[in-house]
Amino acid sequence: MDDSSMVGLLGRVTGTVGPGLVGEVIVQIRGGAEHFLAHPAPPGVRIEPGTMVTVIEYLPPRTVYVAPAYDS
Repeated sequence: MDDSSMVGLLGRVTGTVGPGLVGEVIVQIRGGAEHFLAHPAPPGVRIEPGTMVTVIEYLPPRTVYVAPAYDS
């Protein structure tokens, strides 16, 4: 999978993403759902479990930077 194919995908936070934390998100990809380690793309933002996020950057093999997909 190339880096660009992950960018823009939607996921759901399963483990809090935030400053000083390595969170977790699940992303629908390759006909299934996969878990990735996650960091907040906007520095200092805390993203709670259940929040829909957009993948902003992908660092192979299993790390993504995410931002909330919708304004709350």
